[in-house]
Amino acid sequence: MKVDIILCGVGGQGILSIATIIGEAAMNENLYIKQAEVHGMSQRGGDVQSNLRISSSPIASDLIPRGKADVIISMEPMEALRYAPCLAPDGWVITSSVPFVNIPNYPDVDSLHQALAELPHVVSLDIEQLAKDAAIPRSANMILLGAAQRALGIDFDKLCDAVRRVFARKGDAVVEANLRALAIGRDAR
Repeated sequence: MKVDIILCGVGGQGILSIATIIGEAAMNENLYIKQAEVHGMSQRGGDVQSNLRISSSPIASDLIPRGKADVIISMEPMEALRYAPCLAPDGWVITSSVPFVNIPNYPDVDSLHQALAELPHVVSLDIEQLAKDAAIPRSANMILLGAAQRALGIDFDKLCDAVRRVFARKGDAVVEANLRALAIGRDAR
């Protein structure tokens, strides 16, 4: 097994929580894992990106070579396109369809969606609306992770176990909200 994942978005969207859940699931399966993170501004709105490499054999580098990412998971469509050159020819993009407009010269939204549609394998969901409809607005990132589950090649139950372990200290309500969010994402795809 080998999967190279780029996670991206902006500060405050939960990208690092997604990385933690995936990493926890992989480590529990005794897989090798390497991770490199780039944080923009520490405040909400700065670029956040993480390279996450998982393999059944040792991994030499924590950085994913250009054109080799198996999956891009993005909380923001412009960020998904920023990292599209890193995507392998048969790779998947799993992204939120709704932009987080945090700069004055944000690209035209229709152009973003058109550029995403030109990529070979894209799942684009309005995760914010799905989260609001389910009354779990703080779990949109877990909806995105649920939508990415098949592309990651990680068993859904393993992700659920990781959610339970990672969020256990926050209480049963938080765990249950995030488990529901995973299922919503899996089923929405």
